[in-house]
Amino acid sequence: GGTPAPGTAPSRARPAPPQPQPPAPAQAQPKGRELLRTQRKESEGSLDCPSLEFEYGDADGPGAELAELYSYTEEPELSHNRRCFEEDFHAQVPGRRWLELDGAQQKAFVMRLLDGLEVVNRDRRLRVARAILYLAQGVFGDCDNEGDVLHWSRHNSFLLYRLGTFSALLELLNMEIENSQACSSALRKPAISLADSTELRVLLSVMYLMVENIRVEQEADPPEWKTCRDTFRMELSFPVHTEEPFALLLFTMVTKFCSGHAPHFPMKKVLLLLWKVLLFTLGGFEALQAMKVRRREELGLPPLPEDSIQVVRSMRAASPPTYSIELVEQQQQKRGHRSRRPLVKQDSLDIYNERDPFKNDEAGVDEEENDDVDSGIEGELDLMERDTIIPPLPPQRLPIERVSFPKGLPWAPKVRQKDIEHFLEASRNKFIGFTLGQDTETLIGLPRPIHESVKTLKQHKYVSISDVQIKNEEELEKCPMSLGEEDVQETPCEVLYRAMLYNLPQYMIALLKILLAAAPTSKAKTDSINILADVLPEEMPVTVLQSMKLGIDVNRHKEIIVKSISASLLLLLKHFKLNHIYQFEYVSQHLVFANCIPLILKFFNQNIMSYITAKNSISVLDYPHCTVYDLPELTAESLEAGDNNQFCWRNLFSCINLLRILNKLTKWKHSRTMMLVVFKSAPILKRALKVKQAMLQLYVLKLLKIQTKYLGRQWRKSNMKTMSAIYQKVRHRMNDDWAYGNDIDARPWDFQAEECTLRANIEAFNSRRYERARPPEFAPVDNCLQSVLGQRLDLPRDFHYSYELWLEREVFSQPIRWEELL
Repeated sequence: GGTPAPGTAPSRARPAPPQPQPPAPAQAQPKGRELLRTQRKESEGSLDCPSLEFEYGDADGPGAELAELYSYTEEPELSHNRRCFEEDFHAQVPGRRWLELDGAQQKAFVMRLLDGLEVVNRDRRLRVARAILYLAQGVFGDCDNEGDVLHWSRHNSFLLYRLGTFSALLELLNMEIENSQACSSALRKPAISLADSTELRVLLSVMYLMVENIRVEQEADPPEWKTCRDTFRMELSFPVHTEEPFALLLFTMVTKFCSGHAPHFPMKKVLLLLWKVLLFTLGGFEALQAMKVRRREELGLPPLPEDSIQVVRSMRAASPPTYSIELVEQQQQKRGHRSRRPLVKQDSLDIYNERDPFKNDEAGVDEEENDDVDSGIEGELDLMERDTIIPPLPPQRLPIERVSFPKGLPWAPKVRQKDIEHFLEASRNKFIGFTLGQDTETLIGLPRPIHESVKTLKQHKYVSISDVQIKNEEELEKCPMSLGEEDVQETPCEVLYRAMLYNLPQYMIALLKILLAAAPTSKAKTDSINILADVLPEEMPVTVLQSMKLGIDVNRHKEIIVKSISASLLLLLKHFKLNHIYQFEYVSQHLVFANCIPLILKFFNQNIMSYITAKNSISVLDYPHCTVYDLPELTAESLEAGDNNQFCWRNLFSCINLLRILNKLTKWKHSRTMMLVVFKSAPILKRALKVKQAMLQLYVLKLLKIQTKYLGRQWRKSNMKTMSAIYQKVRHRMNDDWAYGNDIDARPWDFQAEECTLRANIEAFNSRRYERARPPEFAPVDNCLQSVLGQRLDLPRDFHYSYELWLEREVFSQPIRWEELL
């Protein structure tokens, strides 16, 4: 609530909760200046950047997720699939429609189709696969509206799965991946098009539709569908017939494509399917939160202070900080508005300008220099104070939600054990002159305020699951014999990590290569991989309209690739972190080594607002709309206008995912934080704050917070609005000197050592848990005479022929030294 409808300006911003503010001089005048800014904001509205009504989730709505599977150039194939189905269907069931058949008849027809997948003739197999795809697409020829198409698509997906279609398609997919003839012909071609990947696209489309339809739960689902869903999840997570989970096959396709051996692979479909398989088998963000709560209970840790998903959902966006380039334009615009505001005097504005406590001599650098700019990113006035200062407003403009908004900071502060140790070490050095190592209980000789501080720190102490895992790992490394084998739970995440382990660096590099090729800031290079094989038609466009349509299709194609890779990487990082911290560290270290940090910064080094509001979609061509309605005449004007959405869901989703990945890679790692500083990420990230969406702003502010102490006093002084926003929105760590930078606890020469120590710990973990062959000198020795003599030894077949000779040579002729035996 509190945000305007798309395209309209908010008449009044909802008041922020009263927040504790950093110490500031107690002056009435800055409050007055806030008042003037607020009034100005009310009268003008923020037309340039309204708050975005975006709800972050595991994925977009079911219809949108299915629509993104198809390129616009694939549209003619929809009718081709229908023809393949209807020819077969009318031959078997003349004069009937699919929707009119009962369950048994539908099953019988699908079983006949599955028999057709076994034939040797490749073209015949493809026609049957297309008929199955038409069923999975929702037999749209018999439907009247989009809802019916989606309903029948779900119904048919469950029917196909119950009859064993997925296993049959998996065999065909393996055949197509190994098809060396298709690979070699694609390698010889100067330009690869849709035609080179027809079989693969059909198979992957059916698999995607089945995974996506079965994955999404709905209240009206019958109980047998629920059973189906659980069975399918188990089948994809724990392989029965093959040695590897299904996700690994898709990872292998990605690396094969990136190595240049299979340039015809339809990468968008592979990546979308990979993302949905990971989401289905590992679980989405809410499932992850529930697993985290359960794991903390198992380890005997106190419950989480809050549900982070809910806290982020209840946050509201702040107004972006302003930039020197825009200030002149804004001043000129606002001078035009001033005549309409008789209450605001020009001379009072000048007084407040002169008394700005953060005024900087360098014009163009100081963000605070123009007091006309809305200061929503700073904490606003307390409601009580505002009521006393501001003249009474007309009743219709009072916000309704004013009273119900929660007070205080959104996050409970956290303290690590290490923070308490550092605090006590500094205090003991100061007051006593010596330290007691990791002892946090002994407070003798320390003054009373230090006792109070330690008590407060311990009240907010937070022990993470990672801390417990690291401690356990250290103990297992120290005493491998006495602690014995570790009891590892066989979860889908554990199975996936074990399968990915040996080729994991290649998988990460391949994903980042494709992400780089799909990023809008990337320049087309001759050596970069061609990710457009499954969007370019056989015949290139000849008219302007066709060129525009293909241009939109190519951009949309790239956006969908970015979306699927960013979501897949985030899911892997979050699940591996919960499963075991060193699995997460292994993945994140390889991402860092593959230049993931500069790649994400490069992605954000663009006009991020125009990326989020990009209109690279033609809604009339989207599935399922295009299957049930006649297409209107497309014109250059209608293509240019695009849809009337306020923003593009997938692009905002991708941006938030990439920021979350960057946070995961850099959190508590000084060396990687310094990479953010070295790559000059602060201005790039600050530009991203222009997007008025609370979750995106939160992760940008987190990234700015970790590097603030390294950016220098001048930067902090010039960016007080951003500093205030960090204070308001990001979790506080007690004793964290982020805002002042007096205690810079990272030294340049420690950086390499930090990564090397981490790498050594990861390698020790991987070798201990996953390399089963133990060196013979470390194998435990059996000292019990009974068990040694009781062991059965497999002797060679011809041993009894030479048994007496062996006895004579090895036993009777050898002198026995009895005293040594005793």
